[in-house]
Amino acid sequence: MMPKKEFYKKQAATIISQFALRGIEGHYCRNANEAKELALSMMEDGASVAWGGSESIKEIGLLDAVKSSDRLEVIDRADYKTPEQQRELKGKIAMSDYFLMSSNAITLDGQLVNIDGAGSRLSYLIYGPENVIVIAGMNKVAATVEDAIHRVQNIASPPNTMRLGCDTPCAKTGKCGNCISDATICCQVVITRRSRINNRIKVILVGEELGF
Repeated sequence: MMPKKEFYKKQAATIISQFALRGIEGHYCRNANEAKELALSMMEDGASVAWGGSESIKEIGLLDAVKSSDRLEVIDRADYKTPEQQRELKGKIAMSDYFLMSSNAITLDGQLVNIDGAGSRLSYLIYGPENVIVIAGMNKVAATVEDAIHRVQNIASPPNTMRLGCDTPCAKTGKCGNCISDATICCQVVITRRSRINNRIKVILVGEELGF
């Protein structure tokens, strides 16, 4: 096994042991395909599935697999366009069986650290769906909560603002400008210390670099 892969495996084992203390179900997969297959196996036939904005679930092929599945009830937010439909969508996601997302950062002691704009992703991490499946590459690991927030602000958010076409300082400089403009995607900071419902949150750590 290559040294980096061995490192990821051992580091993931450390994090997963910390997840267990926090009521979070942890898994490690060597690569994207393994992670996709594991996530699909977690969702029983007939389950309703929704997702938040995530490059990671796209990169591993999970989003395409869910959308093309004939055994899952897919809640695709792209199908809900009018204000009335958007309101209906919120309720459907809140009542879904599974919500798919990534995490902006994960600490070595098993905390999830996320920063969001409208909160349409993190609200469902906190409350609502019966299960949350988090897909995260090992590049998302940070030593502490402070390091994790720094990572999100300076490593994850700048390319995300560029992807979304946001007119923010970090989109121009590649460095967090601590802005509070209307365009910022850094409005909500959520630190998940524990899952109040044991194993509701299931984190699949992947031994590859995924997302931002």
